[in-house]
Amino acid sequence: MSTNLRETAKLFKIFSDETRLRIIDLLLDGEYCVQDICNELSMQQSTVSHQLRLLRDENVVKRRRSGKNIFYSLKDIHVKTIYQMARSHVKEC
Repeated sequence: MSTNLRETAKLFKIFSDETRLRIIDLLLDGEYCVQDICNELSMQQSTVSHQLRLLRDENVVKRRRSGKNIFYSLKDIHVKTIYQMARSHVKEC
């Protein structure tokens, strides 16, 4: 398997988890700190932090530090487009 196919498979694997999709869906609205993500999604900080690390490792989200807070947002328009296209496909089917 070529490197591009392996990397593409890893990206789709990231999109295969409902918790990660909930985080991506929230980040469509903009930048959030970990605590705000926890509050909005009613999830524990350890769970959110773990999922954000996986998303960051696969270049789906980026982070910005401001003092003691770290803010997360989607890495680029491609992530938003992939997510929105998948949601659109599901709604049409």
